[in-house]
Amino acid sequence: MTALGLPGRPLRGIIKVRASLDKEILTHMVQLTETAITKVKEILGGQEPKPAGLRISVVGGGCSGFSYSMAFENTPNLLDKTYSFDGLKVFIDQASMLYLDGAEVDYVESMEGAGFKFNNPNVKSTCGCGSSFSV
Repeated sequence: MTALGLPGRPLRGIIKVRASLDKEILTHMVQLTETAITKVKEILGGQEPKPAGLRISVVGGGCSGFSYSMAFENTPNLLDKTYSFDGLKVFIDQASMLYLDGAEVDYVESMEGAGFKFNNPNVKSTCGCGSSFSV
């Protein structure tokens, strides 16, 4: 008999399955680097009233067809996926998840300026200025 009282099904086996499912889920959602999380929290801290979290979305437009949008949000929409990154809530609508699956958001400072950069494996091409993309 095992800890759950099920013959031949040890508890550790169930935990391993759950851990592998969690790992699979984490590799298929949008990721934020620690630098991006820190910067968003810094900007969020200066907002009054303080928003509930950050919305990341993909919107139609730009010369390549789509562009990214980041905005603070007071409440998530009913069908949003809500993720937490070190206490920062990130809301993503279902349509945007199709384009953001596996993407990473970073905050970069360079000689040319500073801003959020999307590294998205789904992108097939970008426009010359890099502000829009196609899949």
